[in-house]
This record gives sequence, structure tokens and C-alpha cells, in this order.
Amino acid sequence: MIEETLLEAEEKMDKAIEVAKEDFAAVRTGRANPSLFSKVLVDYYGAPTPLQQLASFAVPEARTLLITPFDRTALHDIERALSSSDVGANPSNDGNVIRVVMPELTQERRKEYVKLVRTKGEDAKVSVRNIRRKAKEALDKLVKDGEAGEDEGARAEKELDALTKAHTDNVDELLKRKEVELLEV
Repeated sequence: MIEETLLEAEEKMDKAIEVAKEDFAAVRTGRANPSLFSKVLVDYYGAPTPLQQLASFAVPEARTLLITPFDRTALHDIERALSSSDVGANPSNDGNVIRVVMPELTQERRKEYVKLVRTKGEDAKVSVRNIRRKAKEALDKLVKDGEAGEDEGARAEKELDALTKAHTDNVDELLKRKEVELLEV
């Protein structure tokens, strides 16, 4: 039972790290990248739909992204969603494709992105710590109910702490790499 609790906690922590990676990828660096738009939802026939499901992406130049909708009737909805998103892009529509030219990053904007990334990193660490707290509560309940001995509970708690530290260190490393990438001119 203890092993199951630890395994479940590790799986959830791994998922939290994956979410952090996706969040970091969605923060813009100097190049246009389709993952910037992974969190953009388009109101498609009344249902919020991820942009990736509605269009294909091409990167002809470093700061230009071409978005070709699968359904041309969604062109204006996609353009509206891009304009209102927090990506900071200026979409232009030529009737067939949407061209997004990413503005040059200023030093001030880079610092804003670093703050945003740090916030997302802290959110990921909080998520990992919450998973640890729930797993510890489950372990304490097992010991209290007599399903596991106190020594086993203490050993499992040490394993859980090591797991938590490894995952928070992983978030810190990802954060450090993204900051370097953002501040690189």
C-alpha cells in the first residue's frame, strides 16, 4: 500500500513537471514557435477549441508564423482569438492564411517574461508540494490505521521527501534554462 502511494505521488509529480514544461514552452523567446499558441482557445461554433485543432502552422522566417485554418470560415474567429490572447502577436488576415509577425523583444518585455516564467515555475513547485502533502496524509493514515508500521511510514516519508526535492530541483533547472533563453539577445 505504501509503494502504491509513493508510485502514485511520483506519477502526479511527473505530470506536474510536464505541465511546467508546456507552460514554459508557451512563453515566447526570440523566435516564432507554434507552441506559443498551445493555450489559445478559439470560439469555434460556440465551443472553445484549441487552435492546434483548427489550423496548421508554418514558420517561414524566424519571427513570422503562418497559420492556415482547416476550415476557412473559422479565419475571423482564429484572428479574434489571437488578438485577444496574451501572446503579444499582431495577426493579419489575407483571406486564406493568418500571418503573425512577432515583434522584436525589448529588454523590458524580456524581464516581464522572466517574471511570468518564475510565476509559472513557482506554481509548478506548489503543485508538487501539494501532491507531497496529500501523499503524506495518505501515509500517515496507513500508519494510524495499523496497515503499516511506524518504521515503514518513516522510511516512506523520507522517500517522499527525496522525490519532492528531485522534482522541485527539476523545476528550478527548467526555470534557469528558460531564463537564460529569454535574456539571450
